[in-house]
Amino acid sequence: MRQRIVDPRPLSDEDERFNLTRRPRTLDEMIGLSHQLEPLRIALTAAMERDEPLEHALLDGPPGLGKTTIAHAIANEMGAKLVQSSGPALTKTGDLMGILTSLGNRDVLLIDEIHRMPVAVEEFIYPAMEERKVQFVVDRGAFAKTIEVPLKGFTLIGATTKAGLLSKPLRERFSIFHHVEFYKPEHLNAIVLRSAKLLEVPIDDAAAAEIARRSRGTPRITNNYLKRVRDFAQVKGDGRVTLDVATKALDMLGVDKAGLDELDRRFLRAIADFYDGGPVGIETLAATLNEDRGTLEDVVEPYLLRIGLLNRTSKGRCATRRSYEHLGLEIPQSAQRGLFV
Repeated sequence: MRQRIVDPRPLSDEDERFNLTRRPRTLDEMIGLSHQLEPLRIALTAAMERDEPLEHALLDGPPGLGKTTIAHAIANEMGAKLVQSSGPALTKTGDLMGILTSLGNRDVLLIDEIHRMPVAVEEFIYPAMEERKVQFVVDRGAFAKTIEVPLKGFTLIGATTKAGLLSKPLRERFSIFHHVEFYKPEHLNAIVLRSAKLLEVPIDDAAAAEIARRSRGTPRITNNYLKRVRDFAQVKGDGRVTLDVATKALDMLGVDKAGLDELDRRFLRAIADFYDGGPVGIETLAATLNEDRGTLEDVVEPYLLRIGLLNRTSKGRCATRRSYEHLGLEIPQSAQRGLFV
């Protein structure tokens, strides 16, 4: 699958290592989430004062907004170990058994994309969440017997980009729910300045603001941009990131002033040019663009919807008046009905 610099998912192991070594270590250090995280901070403080593990928490929101960072911050503040896995990786109950029995008191287990856990694994984790124990079946047939294994008081943090796909029994076993919102430009601006300082990259305030403005409200994209702009400044300039350098670098990468890349623009042009502004189905668009449907639904559409460049209806996707204006296209008479005014 083709990687895009505006993709909020990790682009490489190197990017993940960069994020891991430079991510905030406490909830208070998380720029832009102070107000959002207040209920979670209160629950964490109360649990620590009672010398208890934090109750199980579910974090949902688009990729790249800091769900994993929140889990790391919680583990750091509790002075506990964090063990990380993912729903697709837990294919058998034995995979989860080994992880759960290795957890100590107040340790944190993070399961990313928890909505993708197999049903058998999901049902296996229910008693672990509720009663701090698991039941393991050994042998088969007439010789089968169940062994009950007690667990320490751990905290499960489930992270998901699609909370609606969680089963009701699993969702109800979480006591804390937190939805992570997109960041405001001023908060992304602060993240750019912080990351630039950690990378020892000299940067102007105007350049930081420009990078933040094109970052689609997502810190992971912000850091991706900063590293590519740093490279551009080193090769094409004197190493300092100025507004001119940042603008030229991002333009070279195909990211426009609204944060759209070439696939975003092709997506909108297909609706506007080929299908008269819509409505058009997502399968048809995927075939037209020769792109995976999941990429369009999970990566392209959310941002276009958020900034008003796309209208998703029961009949399909429609271009909006703002999308025609952004692309510099004349609005055809046939497309008027599907547009926002």
